[in-house]
Amino acid sequence: MFALVMIIYHSKREKLSREGVNYVLQKHFKKVKELNKTIFPSRISPHCIRHSKAMHLLENGVNLIYIRDILGHSSVTTTKIYSKVNPEIKRKHLLKAAQKLDIHDDYNEKEKKDLLEWLKSTI
Repeated sequence: MFALVMIIYHSKREKLSREGVNYVLQKHFKKVKELNKTIFPSRISPHCIRHSKAMHLLENGVNLIYIRDILGHSSVTTTKIYSKVNPEIKRKHLLKAAQKLDIHDDYNEKEKKDLLEWLKSTI
């Protein structure tokens, strides 16, 4: 199984531990957050970056199988969780499926207006 792993080394040319990676991330996050507090979240973690990368890959159409391999998941079922949490991906799939439908507009303007008014009052 293939897993993409970013290995970070410290000054002694040894791999950083999980705590070391988190330390470096927090140190730099604190600096950039001071520059602009509004565009950054209140907290960040290495897992947050991992999750964001998976979401960006998914949003750009990368197959779940490849994302599974990059993340090192043993099953694509685990990776599918990412596709469920993103409404933009759901919207894209719905639009793609809707293009295959043969939709006929059988409503006149008054019926459309009445339907929209009903929806506005109901929702």
